[in-house]
Amino acid sequence: MKRSIPLLTFTGAAIGLGAAAPAMAADLDVNFTIPTQKVAEYHAPYISIWIENADGTSAGTLAVWYKPNHEKWLKDMRKWWRKAGREMTFPNADGISGATHAPGPQKVSFSDAKGPLKGLKPGQYNLVIDAAREAGGFESVSVPFSWGKPGKTAGKGASELGAVSVTVK
Repeated sequence: MKRSIPLLTFTGAAIGLGAAAPAMAADLDVNFTIPTQKVAEYHAPYISIWIENADGTSAGTLAVWYKPNHEKWLKDMRKWWRKAGREMTFPNADGISGATHAPGPQKVSFSDAKGPLKGLKPGQYNLVIDAAREAGGFESVSVPFSWGKPGKTAGKGASELGAVSVTVK
């Protein structure tokens, strides 16, 4: 099932030569594929989508998809859990949590003045997607992007994730 979930919007004011310009919005669109697995026992993967600073620290979590009442398995998304997840409170972590998704193409868009995009300074970041599946594997895909500069970048997973693209508008 293809879903577009608007979660966050970033709005900033541009200031030039001492005069304020109109507010400008920036969007971050993330497209990725959850591949179909040829296994006898399939469980939809838990997914975390987050931003990493250039130094490798967490700049904020954008989304976490998991099975309700199974928070104890969130730590299987190891990279995200160590850097950001263990400090969050579930089940409703600041409106970013949601249910797992079936295999296929996924699209999420982030915009608004709420959440991790608020106050995100222009610069180089990595968008990271961690995927962990019960009776399956773990995979993390990192895609670099420039916040504040429109463009599109891409990466690819090998097993639990397929193609990943990040578009800054």
